[in-house]
Amino acid sequence: MASRFVKPPVSDGDPGYRRKSLPFPSLPKNDFAFRVAKATSNNLGGNPTSPSFSSISSGDGSAPNSEIETELDSVVKIFTVSSSPGYLLPWQNKPPREARGSGFVISGNRIITSAHVVADHTFIQVRKPGSATKYNAHVLSVAHECDLAILGVDSQEFWVGMRFLTLGDIPFLQDEIAVVGYPRGGDNISITKGIVSRVELLQYSHGATQLMAIQIDAAINPGNSGGPALIGGKVVGVAFQSLTSSENTGYIIPVPVIKRFISDVEDNGEYSGLCSLGLHYQPTENSQLRDYFKMPPKMTGVLVNSIHPLSDAYRILKKDDIILAFDNRPVANDGTTPFRKRERIAFDHWVSMKKPNDPVPIKVFREKKECEFSITLRPLQPLVPVHQFDKHPSYYIFAGLIFIPLTQPYLDEYADRYSMWPRRLCERALEELPRNAGQEIVIISKVLTADINAGYEHLAELQG
Repeated sequence: MASRFVKPPVSDGDPGYRRKSLPFPSLPKNDFAFRVAKATSNNLGGNPTSPSFSSISSGDGSAPNSEIETELDSVVKIFTVSSSPGYLLPWQNKPPREARGSGFVISGNRIITSAHVVADHTFIQVRKPGSATKYNAHVLSVAHECDLAILGVDSQEFWVGMRFLTLGDIPFLQDEIAVVGYPRGGDNISITKGIVSRVELLQYSHGATQLMAIQIDAAINPGNSGGPALIGGKVVGVAFQSLTSSENTGYIIPVPVIKRFISDVEDNGEYSGLCSLGLHYQPTENSQLRDYFKMPPKMTGVLVNSIHPLSDAYRILKKDDIILAFDNRPVANDGTTPFRKRERIAFDHWVSMKKPNDPVPIKVFREKKECEFSITLRPLQPLVPVHQFDKHPSYYIFAGLIFIPLTQPYLDEYADRYSMWPRRLCERALEELPRNAGQEIVIISKVLTADINAGYEHLAELQG
């Protein structure tokens, strides 16, 4: 997937959103602040967050719209208790907190929801609409980079009379859409309606990944996350985040991303990750740049700046190659490909939707000649992990020196504590690529003062 440097998103006070995201190369170009649409979460034993009420479409006592009335029984409320690990003191966990989210059932007795609803969970329960009974649930599979999760419920009573929802397709602009879920401001099921405004690649706030998303003007508030967006009784997306600087600008995860996640789990037994070409590229919209590489007037493409050493592209492509087409789709000078009438989409989308080990044809312009190659795609990991959900950080203490692998959650927590970024470590995280599988940057995060290490306090934040 291509890299572009960005201004990091901010939480805008959303208690369910705790990543402020260092601008890693994997993030897309965007100057807006997004928030995940998780419900208000309370630190147990602390001060609860007061709900902020806004106008949300609600029932007036009449029967729901007949088009989606039967589908409402398939939308469940999710109750989560979670506790995130600390990274400055990695043997400690942060205080547990409660949160609420939404989900919907699909075939195979599975519940689809957003990954950030159940991230770092310690306990999960679900409740059917109109019921007072909660059932224990567990995570079957989770994909944090595309913000999706599959839950299971062992109780057979929960599944009695349950209707499974089916997936539709990518909606068209101006299509009417209904978002169903359990946003804050109440306890019962809620329906908001709007239209499809835009379809394009977007930064996913939770996973720091650039994937296709659908913009809608139906309200998506904390608690809506994981709930279905419906057209004609079929699911066309999963509510997951909103634009904090704008009113009624919400986003849903489209069906191609949902199907990619589900099929990966069904084929491999677990989620294996999104594929990547492993390229950093730049547009060739500048005429002088195109002249320098002797591109003919009607030729379009993007310029390869660097290649991930562990990718298949590393043995095939070269720096300064110009990618002309990917999977037989012509690539424009801005990196986009034809999508639908009046719509274009970055070719990164087609890369991320491929299955691991899929060979894909690619056409490049190299040294004044057009060349065609076949490249095998697979998931690639950055040198510095972007997120570390659902697992405890590793660490090693020797003579009071705390050694840890460098991760973005550590950098986030460091910035929260000291109101500044450790510049040298951020540069390593931004610029360097792994040269060997499993490679890590190990640092001394802190020095626990004792007689044995007296005088070595300055070693903190030093790379090992």
